[in-house]
This record gives sequence, C-alpha cells and structure tokens, in this order.
Amino acid sequence: MPAVTEDQVERVRALIAAIPPGRVRTYGDLSAQVGLSSPRIVGWIMRTDSADLPWHRVVPASGRPAAGLRERQLARLREEGVRVVDGRIDLRAHRM
Repeated sequence: MPAVTEDQVERVRALIAAIPPGRVRTYGDLSAQVGLSSPRIVGWIMRTDSADLPWHRVVPASGRPAAGLRERQLARLREEGVRVVDGRIDLRAHRM
C-alpha cells in the first residue's frame, strides 16, 4: 500500500465524484490537487475503491486510456460527448 492517508483517499474519491459528464481529469491533476507524491497513487486508489465512481472520467496525461480499458472507457466518454481522435481524448476541450 502506498503512503496515503484515509483523508487523501476520501479527497481523491470526492474529486472523482465531482467530475461532470463530458469532462475529464488526469491522474496527475488529481494527485497534485490532493498533494500525493505520484499520480500512480490515484490509480491505486481507483483500483481498490472506485466501483461507485465515474472512473471513466479519469485518464492518463497522454489522453490514451490503458489498453485493457480502452474500448469501454472511450465508449462511455463518447456517450457523454467527449471528443476522441485516433483513440486519444481531446484534453484541450474536455479537461477540467
């Protein structure tokens, strides 16, 4: 388990829950806002505790979802009006 407090976990969860449809945030955005040492900690939190969150709205800084989630994540984002070009989310248009 990474060095993370319960308060930080709850803050990450609250930030993810607050991402509106049609918008995205990167792992790094969330990590910086909460003061975590690495964006990977956000990924760890999501892997262990995100079933009730809009997980599909959290994306890598490259705008390219992980291979294992790509089709499902991009489909959900497209349903919300997120522009995807060549498998990459248009972060300029949709990043909060």
